[in-house]
Amino acid sequence: MLRQDILAVRFRLTADDASARAAFLAERAQELPEVAAADTVAAYVSVGREPGTRPLLDALRARGVRVLLPVLLPDNDLDWGAYEGPGSLVRAGRGLLEPGGSRFGPEAVTKADVVLLPGLAVDGQGMRLGRGGGSYDRVLERLDAHAACPV
Repeated sequence: MLRQDILAVRFRLTADDASARAAFLAERAQELPEVAAADTVAAYVSVGREPGTRPLLDALRARGVRVLLPVLLPDNDLDWGAYEGPGSLVRAGRGLLEPGGSRFGPEAVTKADVVLLPGLAVDGQGMRLGRGGGSYDRVLERLDAHAACPV
Protein backbone atom coordinates (compact mmCIF):
# COMPACT_ATOMS: atom_id res chain seq x y z
CA MET A 1 0.00 0.00 0.00
CA LEU A 2 2.88 2.37 0.78
CA ARG A 3 4.29 1.88 -2.73
CA GLN A 4 0.89 2.68 -4.25
CA ASP A 5 0.50 5.81 -2.12
CA ILE A 6 3.95 7.13 -3.06
CA LEU A 7 3.42 6.41 -6.75
CA ALA A 8 0.04 8.18 -6.63
CA VAL A 9 1.70 11.31 -5.24
CA ARG A 10 4.39 11.12 -7.92
CA PHE A 11 1.79 10.77 -10.64
CA ARG A 12 0.24 14.10 -9.63
CA LEU A 13 3.49 16.01 -10.26
CA THR A 14 3.33 18.39 -13.19
CA ALA A 15 5.99 18.48 -15.91
CA ASP A 16 7.27 21.75 -14.39
CA ASP A 17 7.49 20.11 -10.95
CA ALA A 18 9.42 17.17 -12.42
CA SER A 19 11.81 19.46 -14.30
CA ALA A 20 12.50 21.57 -11.21
CA ARG A 21 13.10 18.45 -9.11
CA ALA A 22 15.51 17.06 -11.72
CA ALA A 23 17.57 20.24 -11.66
CA PHE A 24 17.55 20.27 -7.85
CA LEU A 25 18.57 16.60 -7.72
CA ALA A 26 21.49 17.21 -10.11
CA GLU A 27 22.69 20.21 -8.12
CA ARG A 28 22.41 18.53 -4.71
CA ALA A 29 23.98 15.23 -5.83
CA GLN A 30 27.02 17.02 -7.24
CA GLU A 31 27.48 18.83 -3.92
CA LEU A 32 27.93 15.52 -2.10
CA PRO A 33 31.66 15.12 -1.36
CA GLU A 34 31.60 11.50 -2.54
CA VAL A 35 30.13 12.50 -5.90
CA ALA A 36 32.33 15.58 -6.27
CA ALA A 37 35.47 13.45 -5.82
CA ALA A 38 34.30 10.47 -7.92
CA ASP A 39 35.93 9.32 -11.14
CA THR A 40 33.23 6.66 -11.68
CA VAL A 41 29.60 6.96 -10.62
CA ALA A 42 27.00 4.22 -11.00
CA ALA A 43 23.59 5.81 -11.43
CA TYR A 44 20.33 5.13 -13.29
CA VAL A 45 18.13 6.66 -15.95
CA SER A 46 14.89 7.89 -14.44
CA VAL A 47 11.63 6.93 -16.11
CA GLY A 48 8.09 8.15 -15.86
CA ARG A 49 7.52 10.36 -12.83
CA GLU A 50 10.69 9.33 -11.00
CA PRO A 51 12.88 12.25 -9.94
CA GLY A 52 14.75 13.08 -13.14
CA THR A 53 18.36 12.01 -13.45
CA ARG A 54 19.20 13.23 -16.96
CA PRO A 55 20.60 16.62 -15.88
CA LEU A 56 22.79 14.82 -13.33
CA LEU A 57 24.01 12.22 -15.84
CA ASP A 58 24.91 14.92 -18.35
CA ALA A 59 26.61 17.11 -15.73
CA LEU A 60 28.72 14.20 -14.49
CA ARG A 61 29.71 13.23 -18.02
CA ALA A 62 30.57 16.86 -18.87
CA ARG A 63 32.88 16.86 -15.84
CA GLY A 64 34.69 13.81 -17.24
CA VAL A 65 33.16 11.33 -14.80
CA ARG A 66 32.64 7.80 -16.09
CA VAL A 67 28.94 7.07 -15.56
CA LEU A 68 27.75 3.47 -15.34
CA LEU A 69 24.09 2.75 -15.99
CA PRO A 70 22.14 -0.43 -15.32
CA VAL A 71 20.92 -2.90 -17.91
CA LEU A 72 18.09 -5.12 -16.68
CA LEU A 73 18.78 -8.82 -17.20
CA PRO A 74 16.04 -11.46 -17.68
CA ASP A 75 16.47 -12.65 -14.07
CA ASN A 76 16.04 -9.05 -12.76
CA ASP A 77 19.73 -8.72 -11.93
CA LEU A 78 21.59 -5.73 -13.34
CA ASP A 79 24.46 -5.60 -15.80
CA TRP A 80 26.19 -2.23 -16.37
CA GLY A 81 27.17 -0.13 -19.39
CA ALA A 82 28.69 3.31 -19.90
CA TYR A 83 26.61 6.44 -20.44
CA GLU A 84 27.86 8.15 -23.59
CA GLY A 85 25.19 10.85 -23.76
CA PRO A 86 21.45 10.94 -24.46
CA GLY A 87 21.87 9.49 -27.94
CA SER A 88 23.51 6.37 -26.52
CA LEU A 89 20.38 5.26 -24.66
CA VAL A 90 18.11 2.60 -26.15
CA ARG A 91 14.57 1.58 -25.24
CA ALA A 92 14.35 -1.62 -23.24
CA GLY A 93 11.65 -3.64 -21.55
CA ARG A 94 9.41 -2.15 -18.85
CA GLY A 95 9.76 1.32 -20.36
CA LEU A 96 13.40 1.58 -19.32
CA LEU A 97 16.22 3.34 -21.13
CA GLU A 98 19.59 1.60 -21.08
CA PRO A 99 23.05 2.25 -22.51
CA GLY A 100 23.32 0.72 -25.97
CA GLY A 101 27.05 -0.04 -25.92
CA SER A 102 29.22 -2.71 -24.34
CA ARG A 103 28.26 -4.47 -21.14
CA PHE A 104 30.68 -4.78 -18.24
CA GLY A 105 28.94 -7.43 -16.11
CA PRO A 106 27.02 -7.30 -12.83
CA GLU A 107 30.21 -6.90 -10.78
CA ALA A 108 31.16 -3.64 -12.57
CA VAL A 109 29.14 -1.66 -10.02
CA THR A 110 31.66 -2.67 -7.33
CA LYS A 111 34.33 -0.62 -9.14
CA ALA A 112 32.35 2.63 -8.87
CA ASP A 113 33.48 5.34 -6.46
CA VAL A 114 29.87 6.03 -5.50
CA VAL A 115 26.52 4.42 -6.38
CA LEU A 116 23.29 6.42 -6.72
CA LEU A 117 20.23 4.16 -6.42
CA PRO A 118 16.57 4.82 -7.15
CA GLY A 119 14.03 4.33 -4.41
CA LEU A 120 10.46 5.17 -3.67
CA ALA A 121 11.35 6.01 -0.08
CA VAL A 122 14.20 5.77 2.42
CA ASP A 123 13.80 5.88 6.19
CA GLY A 124 16.04 7.52 8.78
CA GLN A 125 18.14 4.36 9.12
CA GLY A 126 18.79 4.17 5.38
CA MET A 127 16.32 1.34 4.68
CA ARG A 128 15.22 1.65 1.06
CA LEU A 129 11.79 0.87 -0.38
CA GLY A 130 12.04 0.04 -4.07
CA ARG A 131 9.51 -1.16 -6.58
CA GLY A 132 9.65 -4.76 -5.41
CA GLY A 133 11.65 -6.43 -8.21
CA GLY A 134 14.77 -6.96 -6.11
CA SER A 135 17.25 -5.69 -8.74
CA TYR A 136 18.81 -3.07 -6.51
CA ASP A 137 18.67 -5.35 -3.47
CA ARG A 138 21.10 -7.57 -5.42
CA VAL A 139 23.28 -4.54 -6.16
CA LEU A 140 23.36 -3.66 -2.45
CA GLU A 141 24.29 -7.24 -1.54
CA ARG A 142 27.05 -7.18 -4.14
CA LEU A 143 28.40 -3.89 -2.79
CA ASP A 144 28.28 -5.18 0.79
CA ALA A 145 30.14 -8.36 -0.22
CA HIS A 146 32.94 -6.30 -1.78
CA ALA A 147 33.03 -3.66 0.97
CA ALA A 148 32.55 -1.28 -1.92
CA CYS A 149 31.85 2.42 -2.23
CA PRO A 150 29.30 4.74 -0.63
CA VAL A 151 25.68 4.37 -1.70
